Amino acid sequence: MKAVYINGIGSVSIQDQDIFDFNFELISDLSDVNYAKHPSYKEMIPAAMIRRMAQGVKMGIYASQNALNEAEIEIPDAIITGTGMGCLQDSEKFLRAIIDNEEEFLTPTSFIQSTHNTVGSQIALRLGCKGYNFTYVNGANSFENALNDAKLQIENDEANSILVGGIDEISDYTLKLLKKIDVIKNENSSIDFKNPTSIGVPFGEGANFLALSSEKKSNSYAEICDVLIQNKIEISDLKQTVSTFLEANKIDLSQIDVLVVGRNADSNFNEYYTEMETLFEDKTQIYYKHLSAEFDTASAFGVLLAASILKKQHIPNELLWNDKSMSQANYVLCYNQYRGKDHSLVLLRNC
Repeated sequence: MKAVYINGIGSVSIQDQDIFDFNFELISDLSDVNYAKHPSYKEMIPAAMIRRMAQGVKMGIYASQNALNEAEIEIPDAIITGTGMGCLQDSEKFLRAIIDNEEEFLTPTSFIQSTHNTVGSQIALRLGCKGYNFTYVNGANSFENALNDAKLQIENDEANSILVGGIDEISDYTLKLLKKIDVIKNENSSIDFKNPTSIGVPFGEGANFLALSSEKKSNSYAEICDVLIQNKIEISDLKQTVSTFLEANKIDLSQIDVLVVGRNADSNFNEYYTEMETLFEDKTQIYYKHLSAEFDTASAFGVLLAASILKKQHIPNELLWNDKSMSQANYVLCYNQYRGKDHSLVLLRNC
C-alpha cells in the first residue's frame, strides 16, 4: 500500500492565521462563545459572491486553498469534508423563511447553502474539480471519517492527491438550544482546562484542511499511519483499545513520543482524558482546545497542530499539558472524544 503524507495545511479559527507557525503573541482568551477571526476573503472570492456565501463556505474555501497552495496542488483528485452540523446559518434562514412565508414564495439560495455538502461542492466548483466529492456527517467523528476515507483511497491507489477537511459554524438559534441543554458553558462560568469546575464547553467554529498525497516532499509535514473511530468505549476498555490500535501499526505505548488530547474544560466526561494521560504519563502531552474552542470538527485543529509539531520538531510552552520535555518526535497520537462518545485515535509519524 502507498503511504499517505500531509503536504499542506490551511485553517480559519478563532485565532490569528499564523497560529500554526507557533506565533502565540496574540492568543485570544476564550469565552462561552468564540467566533472565528475571518481573514480577507476578497483575494480568493469575488465581492458579489462573498455577500451571498455562508460563513462556513467562505472559511472552507480560504482554508482549503491555503492547504492546496502549500502542497503545490492545483486540482486534487478528490475532495472529502466532514461537518457536524453543516452551514447552520443558512439552514436557520431557510427554516425561518418557511414559517414566515407560510411555505410559499421561497428563494432557493438559503436552501442550496443549507445542505451539509455545500462546502465541499463550492470548493469543487471553484477549482473545477470533477472527481470524488463526499461529505461525512457523523457528529464529533465527522472529520475523522473524512480523513480515514482519504487515507484508504490513497493507500489503495484510487487517488494520488486528496483535499480533506472539517468545517463547522456558529448560528444564533442553535446556539440558544445548546445553551439550554448545558452543552455550552454559562457566560459567567469559569473556563479552566486544568481543573474544570463547571459543565459545558467554550464553543467555537472553524475550518481546518489538509492536502494529502502519496508523494513525499521535502516540506511534508507528517505521514498518516492510521485512524480509529469508535462511537462508545468503556473507560475500563480504553487501554486495551489503544494498545490494540498501536499493535496493528507494529508499535507499542512506549514508542509514542507526544500525546495530543482534546480536553475541553467540561467537568463532565473528563475521566477519559485522565485515563489516557495516565497511560502516557511519562510522555509529552499537549492540549489545544484552549486555542480552538470546542465544536464537532475541532479535532481537525488538533491534527494540524500534531502535524506542525512533527515538521518543526518543537512544542511551544503554550501547548504543553504536562512538564515532560520532548527531544525528538517520531510518533504523535491524537485522542479525542465528545461527551463520552465519538472516540477517535489518529496516529501520525515523522517523515
